Amino acid sequence: MALQAADAAAVRGEVPVGAVVVCGEKLLAVAGNRREAAQDFCAHAELIAMQHAARALGSWRLVDCEVYVTLEPCPMCAGAMLQARVARVVYGAADPKGGFLGSCGDVREIPGINHHFEVRSGVLSSACGDRLRSFFRELRRR
Repeated sequence: MALQAADAAAVRGEVPVGAVVVCGEKLLAVAGNRREAAQDFCAHAELIAMQHAARALGSWRLVDCEVYVTLEPCPMCAGAMLQARVARVVYGAADPKGGFLGSCGDVREIPGINHHFEVRSGVLSSACGDRLRSFFRELRRR
């Protein structure tokens, strides 16, 4: 589902990143990037999906929720995951230029942080990375 959301984002001219939030067996939200459409630097797929999930739950606390995202979250999104108290994050492609769950740093390693969540990286990394590489290759071609 996150890959489908990434594909839909690419069709809209957005960087192809998609995110899904689930709680147990319940799908709470699916979103793709919307930074260009919204002209909002905060309109990352995972932030949008977490906001929708919070509304669906009626709580900002996503305590038992898992976030699946096609690209390693940036510092802003990783920080939001801490603040939302997510249980687990699963991402596909690493982001060596901006990822903050292992690549450029790890938000979970900031001293004094009062919440920790599990991270699983590299899930469907080839499929996730291929979408990003194709998108930027086409952008440069134009």
